[in-house]
Amino acid sequence: MSKKNIYLTVKDHSVSGEEFQLIYNDQLEMLETCPQPSEAQLPKYYQSEDYISHTDAKRNWFEKVYHFIKTIALKRKLKLIDSFNSEDKRLLDIGCGTGDFLKVAKDNQWHVSGVEPNPNARTIANQKTNNSVFDIDQLLKFKKHSFDVITLWHVLEHLPKLENHIAVFESLLKPSGRLVIAVPNYKSHDANYYKSHWAAFDAPRHLWHFSQNAISKLVQQKGMDVIKTEPMTFDAYYVSLLSEKYKNGSMNPIKAFWVGWQSNIKAKRSGEFSSLIYIIKKS
Repeated sequence: MSKKNIYLTVKDHSVSGEEFQLIYNDQLEMLETCPQPSEAQLPKYYQSEDYISHTDAKRNWFEKVYHFIKTIALKRKLKLIDSFNSEDKRLLDIGCGTGDFLKVAKDNQWHVSGVEPNPNARTIANQKTNNSVFDIDQLLKFKKHSFDVITLWHVLEHLPKLENHIAVFESLLKPSGRLVIAVPNYKSHDANYYKSHWAAFDAPRHLWHFSQNAISKLVQQKGMDVIKTEPMTFDAYYVSLLSEKYKNGSMNPIKAFWVGWQSNIKAKRSGEFSSLIYIIKKS
C-alpha cells in the first residue's frame, strides 16, 4: 500500500462483537479489514447458525424470504453463464456454499466442480452434486486452462491471499473463458447511508471491500479485463434489512425497503449498485 488512512471503524455484529478498522488503499481504491485474522483464526468467525450461506435452514420469515429470492437469483445466474455459449460447459464455482448453484447448472447440462472450505456446507453440497465439491486446498490440483466459466458469488472478499487467488483463477480459465465475480460495493447508496452498520462490511469475514476501479485494477494485474458489469438489485434490500437490525435492533422491513429502493434508483444513474457482477475475460 502506498498510503494508509482509516476509512471507518466497524463491528462484527454477528459473531464476536469485536471492532475492526477499514483501511483505505488509495492505489487500488479499495478497503482492507484490519487487523485481519490469521487463516487459522478465520473459521471461528463463521461459527454462527445465522451464517445463512452455510445452511439450508428456513426457521423464520427472513430465511424463507432469503431462499425464495435465491431461487430467482439462481435462474438469473444460470441465464448469465448460458449466455457465454461455452463449448464444453465446464464450470468451477468457488465458495459454493451448500451447492444450489452447482445443482442448477448440473441439471442444465453443465459439468460442475466446486470448492467450499466449510465442511458442513461442503457435505450438503456434495449430496446435491454427486460429490463434485472439494476443500479449497484442492484448488491447485485442477488442470490449467480447464474451465469455461469460473464463478465467485460473494466470495472474493473472503479470500486471504487475494492476488494469489486471482492469479490461480486466471490459470484455470480457458483462453476464451469467463471469470464471474460478484461482490458488495462500498460506494453504493446503502453503504453510505448505513456507514459502520452496513451489513455488507461484515468484518472480519470480509477481508476486502471493493470499488469498481479496484476490481478492474486487480484483474488487469493478472492479465484480464472487466468486459461488463451487471447489478444485483435484490442485494440492496437484503443488506438493508440486516443493516437495520445492526443499527436499530430490528430489521424494520418498511425502512429497509425504502433505503434499498433508493439505493437502486440512485444506482441507475451512478452505476454504484449495492452489489455488482463483474464479467471478466483474459486480455
